[in-house]
Amino acid sequence: MDTLTPWHRLFGIALTDLFTGRPWRVDVEKELALKSQRLDILIIERRPGAVTDAGPAALADLPDGLERLAAHNVLTYKSQHQPLDAWALDELIGHFVTYRKLVSIERARTPAAPGAGAEPAHEVVEPPAQTYRLLPEDDFGLYAVATRTPERLLAQVPPDTLTATPWPGVFDLRWGGRTIRLILLGEIAAQARNAPWEVFSARLERVRHGLRNWHARNPHSRGLLGQVYFHYRIEVPDMAYTMEEFERDTRRLLIAHVHEFNPDEIQAILEQIPPQERLRGLDPQERLRGLDPQERLRGLDPQERLRGLDPQERLRGLDPQERLRGLDPQERLRGLDPQERLRGLDPQERLRGLDPQERLRGLDPQERLRGLDPGELLRALDPAVVEDWLKGRGH
Repeated sequence: MDTLTPWHRLFGIALTDLFTGRPWRVDVEKELALKSQRLDILIIERRPGAVTDAGPAALADLPDGLERLAAHNVLTYKSQHQPLDAWALDELIGHFVTYRKLVSIERARTPAAPGAGAEPAHEVVEPPAQTYRLLPEDDFGLYAVATRTPERLLAQVPPDTLTATPWPGVFDLRWGGRTIRLILLGEIAAQARNAPWEVFSARLERVRHGLRNWHARNPHSRGLLGQVYFHYRIEVPDMAYTMEEFERDTRRLLIAHVHEFNPDEIQAILEQIPPQERLRGLDPQERLRGLDPQERLRGLDPQERLRGLDPQERLRGLDPQERLRGLDPQERLRGLDPQERLRGLDPQERLRGLDPQERLRGLDPQERLRGLDPGELLRALDPAVVEDWLKGRGH
């Protein structure tokens, strides 16, 4: 038997994700000998410091068949290319015997339980010099999980040794002196909680259902789905599940759980999306949120910056000189009445550029002469007129 085939490892990763945050942990490469030896089984152990009685939260949403996990659980998994037969069950019993001795020795060497969260190191275990007591059988559970229904095995076992459970595809099988929980992945119920089972069922409709309902509990397990797909393509080439279908289902899964990504993962995703795509669907206020005024206006020409502002808003904050800059004289004076145009100008500035006639237009004779001394008045008169005036005075 190949040790740790790809399917076995993928199944181990799936169970590791399933038990993330629960009172058990999964060991994919447990030492099951007094001398170092890796075997192709999975161990599901209650974590050190975890309560003996798992509450409803710990068991919530577990796939069918795992409702009565013990402190120590030995599990064998057979993929679509591996038969679950009598020899596989005999092996499972043998692994259980070895594993029971191993953990009993570890317990004898370390009577006090490790602190919460502590993980025992993998090392070659030597038997203790003194005798030791085996842990109770009830502390151990045996599981056989198979992708294919073992028709030959089921035909061989006596009818009274196989007991159906309330869950389709889940049976209790009496094998020797032990009861093995038998889980047939192709026959389990199509429920969201069974997604970890379905992705290993090798049946198109079940795999797709499992992919759509997979809820990764560990962010490091997200790449598992891609590996599952590619191994299906290699080992089951006639499986009518295209890369496009897989990518579509995987994208749906990632979108549904993107809120679980950490900030670095979200940033990495955003960096792959063009700026215009990032902003699609956002209203103007959402696009500008968090930007200071200078950042909002950067890249806009003057006309675009002023568009939509009424005249008063455009001029707010400008001093008089800035408001008039760039306007010709006519534009500066437009809309002002005569008094406003002349306000602030001294007499010389008011008359500058006007010819004599324009300066006097609209003034009556008295206003025209006001302020002039006699000499100035006479200087501007015609001599003949002055002479006639003098004669009339009797000079």
